[in-house]
Amino acid sequence: MTVTIQPTGISPADVLAVARGAAKVVLDPAAVEAMAASRSIVDGIEAAGRPVYGVSTGFGALANTFVAPERRAELQHALIRSHAAGVGAPMPREVVRAMMLLRVRSLALGRSGVRPLVAEALVDLLNHEVTPWVPEHGSLGASGDLAPLAHCALVLLGEGWVLGPAGERIPGGEALRRVGLAPIELAAKEGLALINGTDGMLGMLLLAIHDAGHLFAMADVTAALAIEAMLGSERPFLPELHAIRPHPGQETSAANIHKLLQDSAVMDSHRHDLAHAVQDAYSMRCAPQVAGAARDTLDFVATVAGRELRSVVDNPVVLPDGRVESTGNFHGAPLGFAADYLAIAAAEVGAIAERRVDRLLDVTRSRDLPAFLSPDAGVNSGLMIAQYTAAGIVAENRRLAAPASVDSLPTSGMQEDHVSMGWAAAKKLRTVLDNLASLLAVELLAAVRGLQLRAPLTPSPAGRAALAALADVVGGPGPDVFLAPLMEAAREVLRGPELRAAIEREVGPLG
Repeated sequence: MTVTIQPTGISPADVLAVARGAAKVVLDPAAVEAMAASRSIVDGIEAAGRPVYGVSTGFGALANTFVAPERRAELQHALIRSHAAGVGAPMPREVVRAMMLLRVRSLALGRSGVRPLVAEALVDLLNHEVTPWVPEHGSLGASGDLAPLAHCALVLLGEGWVLGPAGERIPGGEALRRVGLAPIELAAKEGLALINGTDGMLGMLLLAIHDAGHLFAMADVTAALAIEAMLGSERPFLPELHAIRPHPGQETSAANIHKLLQDSAVMDSHRHDLAHAVQDAYSMRCAPQVAGAARDTLDFVATVAGRELRSVVDNPVVLPDGRVESTGNFHGAPLGFAADYLAIAAAEVGAIAERRVDRLLDVTRSRDLPAFLSPDAGVNSGLMIAQYTAAGIVAENRRLAAPASVDSLPTSGMQEDHVSMGWAAAKKLRTVLDNLASLLAVELLAAVRGLQLRAPLTPSPAGRAALAALADVVGGPGPDVFLAPLMEAAREVLRGPELRAAIEREVGPLG
């Protein structure tokens, strides 16, 4: 696959293809033309000797410091070196690749005043799979992701660090030589254009949106399987009950769960049994209200990310009429708010799943399932400690759901006196989603074990697909075994596409 960067931008699918796949990147000739046109305006400003921020002045609190023409290239190089000031473990390769692609996208819009060769140099890094070592700490999400982007830009100069194949740190110059690339020299404005953007937080948000979409669909699957295993009712998921409260996500989630519970001998076994509760617990009955609200949150976040993907995010910007204007478009508040909002929603999807796991394991509430889903409870503990693990993860997600975007700290001599913390918000969102995958995996494991224990009753087609997908990796009910590998296996099944595909072959597409 090839991703072509045009002066109109790229799509979220393009970002995923480059960040996680092997897609090559090319610049459309129209994008090259747009960059050349904006560069000619910067060249004209230099020739006229006009004072313009970032072209003939210092940066941040040094914006009023005039820089002589003969030192402006030095200024750009010094900017990159001084701003590459991150610390900590390296960011994942997929995040750095997304960030670099998005910076190319921004430059290609033709409002940054850089020569095409600067964007082409970033494209070369992507196509040669040279991934800068970008430390996890350093960005406040205010003048964009300054430190992370500076660590990327430093490699273009033949400096800095590159992430090796085994995670080792390689000097940037050596990494370029290995693939036959040469360092570039920056001209006026170009260093600033390389680092003044929201590309890191946007890249993480786009990856998170994709992951959340899959996990929220799988949350409907694990909820349905758990409800079936607990002999719950399908009636709370009837479409007419959700049409009278028309939140789109809720309607979708309810329709999914209702579809997943059909054609089940387990459900048929108690449909008219008055011994069962008239109403199921909230964690069962209100599954669509929680997961559906999370879906609606995801739709909002995707809208915000889509707008940012079409935006010129730089400072200053070069307008077609020749003006170079200072902006605040690099401020990450829209993305920080969105990331925090989605983290809250994802944390709650995990929290309600853990409550269903607890019910499945509790002999007083699981409707005749054995304690902790062990056929020989007492000598054996079954899935008891799997629920402990889930509870601990829920607690961590609650801490991570506290918003980062309200935690502004002033910097740069009070010039940058309000920051977005969008990088932190997006980074912790990815942790929340990773934790959500683990929580849903515990529910999947517990629900499958519960359905196995309902034999000889036959579960729904979705239940049969889940049992088949996990049969070889988690086995069946019996004496206690080393549980961690089973949980990891369930997590891999849940995160992958195969289980959803198998279920959809049986029941039709899920919303």
